[in-house]
Amino acid sequence: MSEIKKEWYVVNTYAGHENKVKLNLERRVETMGLQDSLFQIIVAEETEIEYKNGKKVEKVKNLFPGYLFVEMMMTDEAWYIVRNTPGVTGFIGSSGGGAKPFPVAEDEIDSILRRLGMSEKKVNVDFEVGDHVRILDGPFANMEGTVEELNAETQVATVLTTLFGRETPAEIGYADLEKSEYTKTLEDVKLVEEE
Repeated sequence: MSEIKKEWYVVNTYAGHENKVKLNLERRVETMGLQDSLFQIIVAEETEIEYKNGKKVEKVKNLFPGYLFVEMMMTDEAWYIVRNTPGVTGFIGSSGGGAKPFPVAEDEIDSILRRLGMSEKKVNVDFEVGDHVRILDGPFANMEGTVEELNAETQVATVLTTLFGRETPAEIGYADLEKSEYTKTLEDVKLVEEE
């Protein structure tokens, strides 16, 4: 018999009830003393920041509607408790007939956890390298500069600003930048020249 170890499993729930099921499961872990078998319970959600009509809008987006990720040791008791939690419809990766499910592959769960950053906010931006941007917050607030580099992983842009007559690179979070009217004007000029 192979040794039971801590692994990630995917639990199917009713769509839209993921957070409610997570709360039910956390309560059951607490009341039934399963802290040694059930560890993390995650609803894969990302907070996205969008700019609509110049206003910053945060939206929570569920990456996998109808699913929870549960880090657990697949003991008979833990398996039974999770399966019989209200709102749970079953495990993904079980062949049925009382067979225990297969865990999620390590590289797949790593990719999901990395994407979540467990709290990182993803920002959708409308600027790219070479665009002129205005800095909204921080020590460079209200200054303008040119985007030199974008790092999607860290959500940080390197912006060249003019400070004391010299071009100075500054690392600014995506959420603190907006495309400048200057860039839009340059784009309009390019379009007119091309016609």
